[in-house]
Amino acid sequence: MIPGMNPRKMQQMMKKMGIAQVEIDATEVIIRTPEKEIVITNPSVSKVNMMGQQTYQVVGEEHERSLSVQPEISDDDVKTVMEQASVDEATAREAIEKEEGDLAKAIMNLVG
Repeated sequence: MIPGMNPRKMQQMMKKMGIAQVEIDATEVIIRTPEKEIVITNPSVSKVNMMGQQTYQVVGEEHERSLSVQPEISDDDVKTVMEQASVDEATAREAIEKEEGDLAKAIMNLVG
């Protein structure tokens, strides 16, 4: 907005210029990149249509999340599964990865 300008007049000017703006009731906006997710909480989202081109304006609190869904598997975890299930390192590591880091499930699947 332009300081000191009546919001109604601003809307009329935008309409004359072919610009339409709509507020979107959003609770969260997520932008995914190859390396991470950018999460915007408590957003204020506006959809702007200008000469047939739609753009979005997003304002809010920014947070970043890693895209890695696989938990880190430590050597101690692998040794624990190897000892408990009497398997080699490769089998233990594969079982832990399959169970997304849950050692108990990995051992149970190998033993049972």
